[in-house]
Amino acid sequence: MSSILLDTHAFIWLSEDDTTLPSATREMIEATDDVFISIASFWEIAIKLSIGKIDLQTDFDNIEIRFNSTKFKLLPISIKDTIQLRQLPLHHKDPFDRMLIAQAMNRSIPLVSRDSEFDSYPVQRVWA
Repeated sequence: MSSILLDTHAFIWLSEDDTTLPSATREMIEATDDVFISIASFWEIAIKLSIGKIDLQTDFDNIEIRFNSTKFKLLPISIKDTIQLRQLPLHHKDPFDRMLIAQAMNRSIPLVSRDSEFDSYPVQRVWA
């Protein structure tokens, strides 16, 4: 695969070397040329940390420095993404996941996620 977009949980598990991420998925990510992380994922992580829904092993305040030392590419949210999001049927109600779906659709790139609800949309979901 030449390009993929990581769902937030896949990014966290990969970053924190969490064994919840299947080794085959980890290997596929590592072998992919262009691995995108949406700015929406950083927004989601910040909110979930603030409300105590998740914990990280590392300090979120240093995430930009750590991110910049990886091969990952930051995927901004475009106006086109918001238009696509608005047109999506409400199969999935999580606003962050819906944005990732819209971004993957607009760029025709697979989305790495274990969330099977993504299969209700015309996006290629990858999970091994």
